[in-house]
Amino acid sequence: MSRPEKKQRTEHYVLYYWPGIPGRGEYVRLALEYAGVPYTEHHADLMPTLWDAAKIGAPPHFAPPALQLPSGRVVSQTGAILHLIAPRCALAGAHGSQLNTLTADGRAKIKDLSDAELERGEEERASVTQLVLSALDWQTEAHDVHHPVASALYYEEQQAEAARAAALYRKDRLPRWLSHFENVLATNPETAKDAPKVYLVGRQTTTADLVLFQVLDGHLFAFPRRMAQLKEGGEYANVFALHERVKGEKGIKEYLASDRRRKYSNGIFRHYEELDGEEESK
Repeated sequence: MSRPEKKQRTEHYVLYYWPGIPGRGEYVRLALEYAGVPYTEHHADLMPTLWDAAKIGAPPHFAPPALQLPSGRVVSQTGAILHLIAPRCALAGAHGSQLNTLTADGRAKIKDLSDAELERGEEERASVTQLVLSALDWQTEAHDVHHPVASALYYEEQQAEAARAAALYRKDRLPRWLSHFENVLATNPETAKDAPKVYLVGRQTTTADLVLFQVLDGHLFAFPRRMAQLKEGGEYANVFALHERVKGEKGIKEYLASDRRRKYSNGIFRHYEELDGEEESK
């Protein structure tokens, strides 16, 4: 096998993802946009590049998103990418973000932490990643509503199965996921007294907040009637308040208004009118 191409250090990040859709790449975009970290996107020959260690470096990657770091190394899997860049973007919590040992352009910097600070930082960062992965699990369930049989089949080839999946999802799974994140927000000890309960970890925005924002935003597009009903019920007020807070955050507000923000279409979150609807109250 030929030797992998040596990657050159750059001053920014490169996101490998499909053009034209938010998809899983959107979670990475939101983190970089929030932090004001420069990045570009690579779309050409996406899969042949990611699969070829001679082009991308070792190990090769199964699917996008993948992120080329300023060091030249490439990392894939949404959760792994966000776990890596969260401290660099100050999105791993007040303590978790102290684990950052690099400047925004990937240059090394020195930061001495005590054993106690290191332990607390690692644990907080793990809590953020835990919530990121949970929200990504929720996203996968949402996708599987309109593709319950196989991703390789068109929606029209599994429409009957999708209708059945959607009915169960609207009635049971949507409230269950909202209840979980409402519980996380309500029991955050950092906002127990005087602060609004709109932060999942600590009292500052983390990658978990950004991922939950995007999952909620996608659901508002895919299931507008059901989500409006759930919002009006008031049982998940903190969750919907988090969505509004993040939407107005510096960096995110400007990004959402820009042409860099992709529109929802035939990606993870899709709106099929026949799959949406209100549910009877218990």
